[in-house]
Amino acid sequence: MKRQPSAQAKLPEISEQMKAWSAALADEIGGWPQVNARSFFGFTALYRKTKMFAALPRSRGIEAANSLVFKLEADALAVRDRLRQDSRIRSWSSSRQRVRWFALELSCDGDLHDALDWLGLAYEAAGKKKKSR
Repeated sequence: MKRQPSAQAKLPEISEQMKAWSAALADEIGGWPQVNARSFFGFTALYRKTKMFAALPRSRGIEAANSLVFKLEADALAVRDRLRQDSRIRSWSSSRQRVRWFALELSCDGDLHDALDWLGLAYEAAGKKKKSR
């Protein structure tokens, strides 16, 4: 009997370089206040208290082999513009709601500085309380 292809896309394997970048980012961010890291389906999930704000690949990539993802409320016009202007960023979400997850593709050591900036914004956003309606 022929096996049907999975409806879920196969996650790409990551390079040794991406493993090193992820480990360096996890080490740096792990020292930030209130940050916890947990293994999560081939990723290191980063939480500020109980809110997940990013996922770094350990063995598989999301979107591309050299990408990480972060969660960010992009309500501020300046943040939306910055997201649009960075060609390395793709929105990543399967819901019909506003896009909150973004993938950042890394291609060189110099991208780590920008990755820390984006992850820092996501970390700050995870520390904010949601406005009640």
